[in-house]
Amino acid sequence: NHIEKLYGRGSILRLGENGDMVVECSPSGCMSLDAALGGGYPKGRVVEIYGPESSGKTTLALHAIAEIQKAGGTAAFVDAEHALDPKYAAGVGVDTDALLVTQPDSGEMALDIVDQLVRSSAVDLIVVDSVAALVPRAELEGDM
Repeated sequence: NHIEKLYGRGSILRLGENGDMVVECSPSGCMSLDAALGGGYPKGRVVEIYGPESSGKTTLALHAIAEIQKAGGTAAFVDAEHALDPKYAAGVGVDTDALLVTQPDSGEMALDIVDQLVRSSAVDLIVVDSVAALVPRAELEGDM
C-alpha cells in the first residue's frame, strides 16, 4: 500500500481490523454532552465546536479547560478574537492564574504558537477561539 510505504505500517487500516481501539476522553463539563460523545472529548484529537455567533462555543471550551485543570492538567487559550473575558472564564470554573493565554497578531502566528505547544507536550488542551478569526498576515497588511 502506497500510504504505508510513505508513512509506515499501521498508518492506515480498516476500522474493523482495530476493534479494540480505546479512545481516552476528557470530560466536557456537561454530563449530557459527555454521554452523547461517549465519555467526553477524545484526547489527542482535533475537535471543532461549530455554531452561530453567541451560541455557547466559547463557554463549552471554557468548561473543557476547567475540567482539564481540575484533573491537574494544563490548558492554553489562543484568543484570536482578542475577546476572552477573564471574569467570565473564572465564573465557569477556569483557574485563570494557571491558564496560558496568547492573543496572536495573525493567523500564522496563532498556528505557529499552537504548533510549538503541541510539540512541547506541555499542555493537555489547546483552545483556538476562533478559527474564523485566524486572518492571514498578508490580508491584515492589505497585500491580498
